[in-house]
Amino acid sequence: MPPVPAGPGPHSGAPDRGPARGPSAAPGQQQAHRQHQAPGAQQAPGRHQAPGQQQAAGRHQGPGGPLFRDEQPEPAPPGVTETVVLRAISDDVPPTPGHGLPPYPGAPVHPAPPQSHRAAGQPPFVPSSHPGQETPVAAQPAPQPEPRKQRGGRNLQAAIGVGVGLGAVIIASLFVVKALFLFVVMAAVAVGSWELTTRLAERKQIKAPLVPLVVGGVAMVACGYWAGVQWAAASLALTGLAVMVWRMAQPPENYLRDITAGVFTAFYVPFLATFVAMMLAADDGPQRIVLFLIVTICSDTGAYAVGYKFGKTKLAPTISPGKTREGLAGGIGLSMLAGAVLMQLIIDGGSWWQGLILGGCAAVTATLGDLGESMIKRDLGIKDMGTLLPGHGGIMDRLDSLLPTAPVVWLLLAAFVGS
Repeated sequence: MPPVPAGPGPHSGAPDRGPARGPSAAPGQQQAHRQHQAPGAQQAPGRHQAPGQQQAAGRHQGPGGPLFRDEQPEPAPPGVTETVVLRAISDDVPPTPGHGLPPYPGAPVHPAPPQSHRAAGQPPFVPSSHPGQETPVAAQPAPQPEPRKQRGGRNLQAAIGVGVGLGAVIIASLFVVKALFLFVVMAAVAVGSWELTTRLAERKQIKAPLVPLVVGGVAMVACGYWAGVQWAAASLALTGLAVMVWRMAQPPENYLRDITAGVFTAFYVPFLATFVAMMLAADDGPQRIVLFLIVTICSDTGAYAVGYKFGKTKLAPTISPGKTREGLAGGIGLSMLAGAVLMQLIIDGGSWWQGLILGGCAAVTATLGDLGESMIKRDLGIKDMGTLLPGHGGIMDRLDSLLPTAPVVWLLLAAFVGS
């Protein structure tokens, strides 16, 4: 249906085309029209049209009048750019019917389907200004399953792999050439001293001298293996003096604090490890080391297994919330069983009842050693002493129960079967 033009007049929305020149236009009417038309009315479509409406009118009407629903828009004039949003190319997303905004006024609007009607696995769409050209949102990749972890956030597979590797190194060094295990102990002492002093410096600004600690620690282990406990004790005293002298090269502030930490490190790491070297020096030294390692490992394993399954009563909640009294009982029982069996089978002159005592004492000292290092780490505000061993932490995180157990096992073996 053709549009009906608005009647002439000053308030009409159509532009003024001037007075009528046909025969029906009287001269008086022409003059009245000229007097009624305000100056400048020919430059504007109407006095009551805002500037924004004038621009809109210019866009939506051409020479033939305004566009209607059954008419097609004219091409844009030169110099005018038009932005078109195209659908992203994707091989795994099939084309779907469009749901977007109309490309021109009056076009039908197709609303987007609700979320509940969307097919399973179909990605959501971003509306476009042209129907049928919605852009699908790229689907996020499915999360990969994380490696299995045990309590405490540790990687169980990595922990088992590292444990098996360390066990292979220990067994090979013990039963191929006995002295090779001595160098393993020396390396562990040096790395453990470095880890402890580094954490002290990072968290507490305590600068314990590392060089005299490493040199003195290696000397203590060597003296314990070749000369005995007297020379090991003398090496500890000389290491303490070396720490005091070494620290004098720095300003006196915090001198007492630093040398105290140095003497503590010398006792805690290398001197306690010296008893492992003294066990190794016996004729059946490799068997004694195996007994010492197994009863300590059984203590940790039994405490973890029983505590995980039956643990309810906390052992020391302010120090180590994961430890329970039921777990402690399980660790003592498994360690006593392993001690009785190994003492009877691999130690010359050993008896099963001696193994029961040795295993029970080892389990208690191993637990105390673990709690002691937990206190140190809580004071420092850290979880692990290092990151050298994946799934375990640092060297000191594996030596925490071994170091205080070594002098107890050495003493009981010397009392039961001799040194």
